Amino acid sequence: MKAVLKNGASALILAMAGTCMPMMAQAADAPMQVAQAETKVTSDNPFFHPWNTRFGVPPYDAIKPEHFKPAYEKAMADHLAEIKAITDNKDAPTFANTIDALEKSGNMLGNVSRVFSSLTASNTNDQLQKIQREMAPVMAAHGNAINLNAALFARIDTLYAKRDSLKLSKEQARVLERYYIDFVRAGAKLEGKDRDRMAAILQRLAVLSTQFSQNVLADEKEYKLVLTSEEELVGLPEFVRAAAAQAAKERGDEGKYVITLSRSSIEPFLTFSANRALREKAWKAWTARGDNGDAQDNNAAIKEIVQLRIERANLLGYKTFAEYKLADTMAKNPQAVSDLLLQVWEPAKVRAAEEKDDLAKMAASEGQNIQIEPWDWYYYAEKVRKAKYDLNEEEIKPYFQLTKMMEAVFFTANQLFGVTFTELKDVPRYHPDVKVYEVKDKKGQHVAVFYSDNFARPSKRSGAWMSSLREQEKLSGKVTPIVMNNNNFAKGAEGQPTLLSFDDASTLFHEFGHGLHGMLSDVTYPQLSGTSVLRDFVEFPSQILEHWIEQPEILQRFAVHYKTGEPIPKALLDKILAAQTFNQGFATVSYTSSALVDLAYHSLTDAKDLDPDKFERDELAKLGMPKEIVMRHRSPHFTHVFSGDGYSAGYYSYMWAEVLDADGFDAFKEAGNIFDPKLAQKLYQEVYSAGGSKDPMEAYVAFRGRAPKVDALLRNRGLLGTGSRVN
Repeated sequence: MKAVLKNGASALILAMAGTCMPMMAQAADAPMQVAQAETKVTSDNPFFHPWNTRFGVPPYDAIKPEHFKPAYEKAMADHLAEIKAITDNKDAPTFANTIDALEKSGNMLGNVSRVFSSLTASNTNDQLQKIQREMAPVMAAHGNAINLNAALFARIDTLYAKRDSLKLSKEQARVLERYYIDFVRAGAKLEGKDRDRMAAILQRLAVLSTQFSQNVLADEKEYKLVLTSEEELVGLPEFVRAAAAQAAKERGDEGKYVITLSRSSIEPFLTFSANRALREKAWKAWTARGDNGDAQDNNAAIKEIVQLRIERANLLGYKTFAEYKLADTMAKNPQAVSDLLLQVWEPAKVRAAEEKDDLAKMAASEGQNIQIEPWDWYYYAEKVRKAKYDLNEEEIKPYFQLTKMMEAVFFTANQLFGVTFTELKDVPRYHPDVKVYEVKDKKGQHVAVFYSDNFARPSKRSGAWMSSLREQEKLSGKVTPIVMNNNNFAKGAEGQPTLLSFDDASTLFHEFGHGLHGMLSDVTYPQLSGTSVLRDFVEFPSQILEHWIEQPEILQRFAVHYKTGEPIPKALLDKILAAQTFNQGFATVSYTSSALVDLAYHSLTDAKDLDPDKFERDELAKLGMPKEIVMRHRSPHFTHVFSGDGYSAGYYSYMWAEVLDADGFDAFKEAGNIFDPKLAQKLYQEVYSAGGSKDPMEAYVAFRGRAPKVDALLRNRGLLGTGSRVN
């Protein structure tokens, strides 16, 4: 599933985990530590000097792992000094001397943290991971030194109490509101033992989150299914074999074929491999990440994370973590989330049961008298799709070259918003596969820098995400954003193009939608920049962009055969579009079960005796989960939920946003032009450029002209008329 990583300076601090008081004292001593560090590395540490690179991009070619700790130490010391200057100010709090000053603080820390995060997510190594583990509690200490700073919060509280008399602009009022809410939710109103306990909880959560994500990456990195004989390769088309051969070469098994636990490797194998025993082996490894009873097992971490989150919520006056987390979302409460998910869950199960029957009939028609198991679903679903729509993945993939799909996303952005992308060859990057682009507006003015990192590698975490290396803002002058997209596509063999599935192409568009949200941001304050919006709204700008890859105007232009250059035949295009609701029972059950289990974990009032494996099984049994389908993300590798707070009690956000994106794209269809200029301008003005400066529902209504309706979501998933009700 796709995701967005938010790494802005102010968002970074307010989202940080906390620590106990001794660690806070250590943070206060940082200047002395930094002075010692400077004598050793100041001369060659890139973080201690202005970046004279083009557009101020990070000098990845000069940054080494040993630069990070001294850079972090100096950055935290500088940041604490900036905060102290605010709290020591004897003048009465004003927006300028408190909020503006707070927004301008921590610049070096933001630079260090964003670059470090980009490397630990996209191209990590043992040295970086060691630093990551060491810095988690230290950064937590720093976060609490700010979030729990009573003098700082007193100034914010004073301003918030008289906000109506301050004559603030709408954006300033929004910034003040967000600072007040974020500080309160971080524990700023707590006192004494409660404040200390909150700090200790957040410190421990920071350590556990890092441990969880590193365990998952270790399982993914270590596993490889090596294939050598034709019996092991039976059924695999050439594009799967080519990708497996490339993966083998990258892992020192040249001449063989390797299937990894990257989704872009494992799903094609499960789809085409006629070797049922190997499908079962691969599927079990895939679904057991973080759940192998070894040093990388995540079950104990889950138990402790859930219990600490309950305690954290209790300290802030909430019965459950879900109540705490959802109070600051569009949904507002767990009941609204449950209502949406269950509204889709029941019709999805009905559709999935029909799909399973189709798979069983297909297996029987081939003389296979078997019960459909989870490792059979992809394989027989592909055969059913072929039978129903005369369509198979092997026929589709030659038309979906990564290079052409990149052209497609750039074209779509240009037609909607007037931006252009030009590749930059002369900027440093952290891996040879990364491509970098300058983004300009319709007047030819520089807008942003865009990093595109599309390939899976052992040093990269799984999934797909957007992150920022620099946030757009105008408070400190015109600061343009630097945005990064990461995907995990299986790289084509040497000299051959990388071919995508239709789902891969949708993922590319999705992450690019997040990217545009960051690149097109046009706000004054860093606090509101780009994707700094409520969690269940952040997926709307990404998911609405996915609809353009489904349009004939895009496919006929960019879906061209990699050998002949011929555009995709209309007959094949018609079949692809007709099959869009195929297997949606499976897809919806797989996703929605994950969202419901996430909600169930975080609706607990006590997790002292939690057994995650048993809890997951019991919750799925209550839901009537089909045994032939597995959660899209099982608990022990559910990084969305347990690697930090990002999507905890919030995995539902994709479906919440799908209500908006399905209904929102209908506006373009109703206009009869998928690039309708007036609608595109509204989408730009109210959503993509607005960042977090507006209430999400007000922004949506300003774009769409009315509140969203759920009908479009159910129709797009093929679930209308399947026992669904529409409110």
